[in-house]
Amino acid sequence: MKRTFDLLLALATLPLWLPCTLVLALLVRIGLGRPVLFRQPRVGLHGRVFRLWKFRSMTDARDAIGQLLPDAERLTPFGRLLRGTSLDELPSLLNVLRGEMSLVGPRPLLVEYLPLYTPRQARRHEVRPGVTGWAQVNGRNALGWEQRFEHDVWYVDHRSFSLDLRILAMTLSKVLRREGIAADGQATMEPFRGSVGAARDGARDRQSAA
Repeated sequence: MKRTFDLLLALATLPLWLPCTLVLALLVRIGLGRPVLFRQPRVGLHGRVFRLWKFRSMTDARDAIGQLLPDAERLTPFGRLLRGTSLDELPSLLNVLRGEMSLVGPRPLLVEYLPLYTPRQARRHEVRPGVTGWAQVNGRNALGWEQRFEHDVWYVDHRSFSLDLRILAMTLSKVLRREGIAADGQATMEPFRGSVGAARDGARDRQSAA
């Protein structure tokens, strides 16, 4: 039922979001250059890796030795507008149509985070990742990683059609008010470097092996 709902809603709203996507693609091309789309491997259902599509929101500016500058220095005013309105996420609807994502679910994260999760945190992969989710409507990037993962697991345990409708309605409200775009003092979310729980579980496993 959830997959059918995703397809029906994405297709029904196609006349709305497709023209907007094409116009934004042109604006990104003019304002930021190529590539227009940001494509990156992310982790989906059951830990399968797929390529997430979003609009590019940063430049490729580098320092004197060729390393990318910090996100805050590469994020342009236009890029901030895309992120603040969540319009950078529109191409992800193609991931929904392809079955790699759902409209609602935990946000798909980087492949490099996989070995850092605790078993509880890894439960976020029991469902398809979403364009929006319970963590996004309860703080978004203003949340710490531990809080985000708790919201993700809560959604996995309580997911329902009515909850998805509630999250979609709350998402619209959050986007209009532009809440939780970034953590305090950060242009984007800080990378996940593992949790205390993960370190404790790893130490326990090593002791058991010894």
